[in-house]
Amino acid sequence: MKIELEGSLVRMIPENYREKTELNQLWTIIIGCVTEGKKLVPVGEYLPGVSETAVFNIE
Repeated sequence: MKIELEGSLVRMIPENYREKTELNQLWTIIIGCVTEGKKLVPVGEYLPGVSETAVFNIE
């Protein structure tokens, strides 16, 4: 997945079929958060080379 930052915009560009499916799932979850007044909150920390994943919780 390619991620581009442009000011306050974040672009996620899937590079294969699996990533397209996963991005669609993420899109659906985020839209649900907006309509239900929920938010994505980071859990722990993401440090390249130390932790391999960024984790978020839906509150």
